[in-house]
Amino acid sequence: MSQSALPISFEFFPTKTPEGAAKHVQVRQALYAKRPEFCSVTYGAGGSTQAGTFDMVAAIQAEGVAAAAHFSCIGASRHSVRSELQQLKDMGVRRLVALRGDLPSGYGMGGEFQYASDLVAFIRAEFGDFFHIEVAAYPEIHPQARSPEADLQAFATKVKAGANAAITQYFYNADAYARFVDDVQRLGVNIPIVPGIMPITNSAQLLRFSDATGAEIPRWIRLRLQGFGDDSASIRAFGLDVVSRLCEQLRSLGAPSLHIYTMNQSAATLALCERLGL
Repeated sequence: MSQSALPISFEFFPTKTPEGAAKHVQVRQALYAKRPEFCSVTYGAGGSTQAGTFDMVAAIQAEGVAAAAHFSCIGASRHSVRSELQQLKDMGVRRLVALRGDLPSGYGMGGEFQYASDLVAFIRAEFGDFFHIEVAAYPEIHPQARSPEADLQAFATKVKAGANAAITQYFYNADAYARFVDDVQRLGVNIPIVPGIMPITNSAQLLRFSDATGAEIPRWIRLRLQGFGDDSASIRAFGLDVVSRLCEQLRSLGAPSLHIYTMNQSAATLALCERLGL
């Protein structure tokens, strides 16, 4: 099935060693062949990888591709956030993924920002429309939400503070995405909501991530993955079937684009793009 008209974007995380950085240049170059709309770079707890985030963002920009910096605010001061945003502006970065973020373990809340909506409002107040702001969305409900209704209202508040678009947590149930879009539209939210797509390549890693983030792994997928044991080739083939079918369902539901969580690898993402005709 050809989906050549559907835009895509890729997510990376900062590398920790010079060897990792050198290897990642090759990963990026392989993925650039798919002409991503932009590439985003994540941000560690409490800004723990900020320097690495900014370095990778600068490298992506220098390679001629638009880069989006993840930017978290928990524990931060207005002064530090203003300074860091000015640094990104001076680098020519026009896209941000604005997040509340998580503090490193052992830290209290602190800081001058409590919610991502506070950060979005601050960015708009300080920098006007310079930045294109994406925010996070949770089709299966944020794991810390008091209730589904509270989660939807929190999302709507972020959007009304000035977000341009949203990127979702990964999921494997297209109905959850469709329901989320319907629910927020009823609240007057009409920005693009881009599905986050996680290729399946390693069942133990996926189950660990999902337990930590609250992303739901449908029982039939979990059982099939467990049945493959250590047969990595079968896991990858099954995962490609599952995720490509999900992407086709999402396109039929009107998803505006796809944001692929690459895990700093190119093979699974390239295989998915090929299967989708991108």
